Amino acid sequence: MLHHRSRNCHHPLTLHLLSFIQKRWESLERPGLSRAHSLRVHGYSFCEEGLKRVCSAPQLGDQEKGSLLKRKLSVSDIEPCVVDNGSSKHKKQGMLYVPEHQLDPNDLECSLCMRLFYEPVTTPCGHTFCKNCLERCLDHTPQCPLCKESLKEYLACRKYMVTSVLDTLIKQYLSQEYAERTKTHLEETRELSDLTKNVPIFVCTMAYPTVPCPLHVFEPRYRLMIRRCMETGTRQFGMFFVDFLYYGCMLIIRSVHFLPDGRSVVDTIGGKRFRVLSRGMKDGYSTADIEHLEDTRVEDREEQERLQELHDEVYEQARVWFQNLKIRFHNQILQHFGPMPEREPDIQATPNGPACCWWLLAVLPIDPRYQLSVLSMTSLKERLVKIQHILTYLQSIPSN
Repeated sequence: MLHHRSRNCHHPLTLHLLSFIQKRWESLERPGLSRAHSLRVHGYSFCEEGLKRVCSAPQLGDQEKGSLLKRKLSVSDIEPCVVDNGSSKHKKQGMLYVPEHQLDPNDLECSLCMRLFYEPVTTPCGHTFCKNCLERCLDHTPQCPLCKESLKEYLACRKYMVTSVLDTLIKQYLSQEYAERTKTHLEETRELSDLTKNVPIFVCTMAYPTVPCPLHVFEPRYRLMIRRCMETGTRQFGMFFVDFLYYGCMLIIRSVHFLPDGRSVVDTIGGKRFRVLSRGMKDGYSTADIEHLEDTRVEDREEQERLQELHDEVYEQARVWFQNLKIRFHNQILQHFGPMPEREPDIQATPNGPACCWWLLAVLPIDPRYQLSVLSMTSLKERLVKIQHILTYLQSIPSN
């Protein structure tokens, strides 16, 4: 659940930090040097992509501090920063000094998730959120969650750079809170990485092992789901043809192409088959506890030979059917599913059997529920017999 904080609240850290920077300006500025140049000489940097505003709702009542805020100053993560410690000054690499008694952890809290910033990013309009929180909001509308300013160009660029000043402040002064926040984030990521429990499910079309399945993702719930699959590193999710089914196929993400408006074209290929044990929901999309399916391996030598003969017979029958298709249908299949897979030397080498069976199941003009019954089979022999019956029926129909 995302929460919104009032846009008119004040942030003490903003005032303290700006006041501190103002004082450093005054003490560091020398005759003949601009303030920006003086800051660079003493270890500060002036950058165009600097800190416009350092918190989620920076409505400042003080006109002078508001003017100072617009200077877009930030402390460089690379250059050393001068730290005033009484009468002595020290240079510390990548360190930012803020009086600890002026630091309030609430000032470093995301106004969407109401937790400590994690990977804080600042929008062009100057509001800061956790990266994941902002992305979830942009899944629904390309506007700032607080001021409603358009973020269409920001979304199109997809350059969600971490705001270095805030990230440094959190890690340097709130190390314990940051460690707890990181632990929570890792636990959530680990939960999303399980490929047998609470597996994300895309309800869209039939999918088969080894068969490509390109997807156009535009719904907010599936934008979130695909992004999580990429961020956790699993790059996998389950696919159902319709809801309330008990068998499906995992899809492996090969690449994701993001469009300027947030939609994406996802190139996937079929992986393992699975059976559903229980169903659930998470953030709008379906989830399931599953167990993976594997073909029962034939060990008897004579049965292996008969299975090989049946496979070769079906393969040749399928090759003839494909070659005799009208050129229009032939080209459509090549465009969407690629050429018919080559004959495999070991038809029991993988848990899903030979790829040609799944390619045929995808291209044959049969009812999806019949396809699903074949997908759920764990006997290669039964699968080959089913496909053979379909091919025999199709070849018996006179072509017009």
